[in-house]
Amino acid sequence: MSHPPLFPRHFSRSVTIGALVLSSQVHGQTANTVSPSDQQAFERCLAELASPAAQAGVRPSIYEKLTQNLAPDLSVVQKLDYQPEFTTPIWDYLAGLVDAERVEDGQRMLAQHRDTLRKVEQEYGVDPETVVAVWGVESNFGQSFGSYPLLQALGTLSCNGRRQTFFRKEFYATMRIIQGGHIAAERLVGSWAGAFGHTQFMPTTFERLAVDFDNDGRRDLMDNATDALASTANFLKKAGWRSGQPWGYEVRLPDGFDTSGEGRRQRRSIAQWTARGLVKADGSPLSDHGTAGLLAPAGPNGPAFLVFRNFNAIYSYNAAESYGLAIAHLSDRLRGRGPIATPWPTDDPGLSRAERRELQGLLILRGHDIGEVDGMLGQRSRAAIEAEQRRLGLEANGRGGQKILRTLRSE
Repeated sequence: MSHPPLFPRHFSRSVTIGALVLSSQVHGQTANTVSPSDQQAFERCLAELASPAAQAGVRPSIYEKLTQNLAPDLSVVQKLDYQPEFTTPIWDYLAGLVDAERVEDGQRMLAQHRDTLRKVEQEYGVDPETVVAVWGVESNFGQSFGSYPLLQALGTLSCNGRRQTFFRKEFYATMRIIQGGHIAAERLVGSWAGAFGHTQFMPTTFERLAVDFDNDGRRDLMDNATDALASTANFLKKAGWRSGQPWGYEVRLPDGFDTSGEGRRQRRSIAQWTARGLVKADGSPLSDHGTAGLLAPAGPNGPAFLVFRNFNAIYSYNAAESYGLAIAHLSDRLRGRGPIATPWPTDDPGLSRAERRELQGLLILRGHDIGEVDGMLGQRSRAAIEAEQRRLGLEANGRGGQKILRTLRSE
């Protein structure tokens, strides 16, 4: 969906007015100290937002109650410019999101929620594998919602940094969700940018597209997987999903093919792509599902994909092509299809989550204090990797890839 990227997800708890320190517990994040002047500035801002909130439909008594004990978390302001979908090499990004572990878990979720997913497909026309793929990438099937209290995070972003107008709309929407009795304030935790629940809706997206699929009187994306799965399908349907159509498929490019200027918006007919020498990755002819754009995220020497209208529906969930490819590829794996056929153009491929955990264990054995072994290569893990790379005479970039893992394994 159209929200800032959702990684990494950290923890920071709200505190009463006058408290100066917000404790933080994960991935080497340091304690967030709030100075008296920062607290006072935040309170002044919240007071100024009371009237706009009322105009946006938040009852004054609700606004006062929800902001009474709020302190800012200024760490979220620093994350506004951190976008892993655009800064992480595509082979690292996909390796961590679409691995054997997630495929296995996703197939188990397909079986566990078979009846619900069948009803969702009947209602919205979106296949179970695509819905479950979104669920897997967004929250690891409900295991990683994020731990930022939404009121605190969105309140902070409404008063600090760029995009304050955007975040104020989300801040007010969060209050309306609580006011409407859908989700309690203490349960509304999520990403630093305000996305929450099993499939990480932004609050305004919740208001537009969340559904009460089990008819219990509440739209609950935190504790009700049924509502979350149906809401995700409703999102994709409204984004233009065409039932029974593929998102796209991997293709093989002819030697010397120029990918410059191509993209998901530069659409051509399948006849035109065929005339330019493209075939499916297995060498078979292209199948026709309407006009298609060409994605070659690592250039002409890496994997390439023809993408149809349904890919754009996935893309609209979180506007990054690497994100869209992660959802699309995971959905294919859940259908029983194989990995991407064409190798990525790198001599140091990315690591699965299991391999990242193994790498972290090897770093700990060598005396590095990296915190929890969780498969997330945060600041301390990257510092330890860089130290080992220097010791081993490798390029010291702090990146966790196959080279450093194989080298540490062999020692």
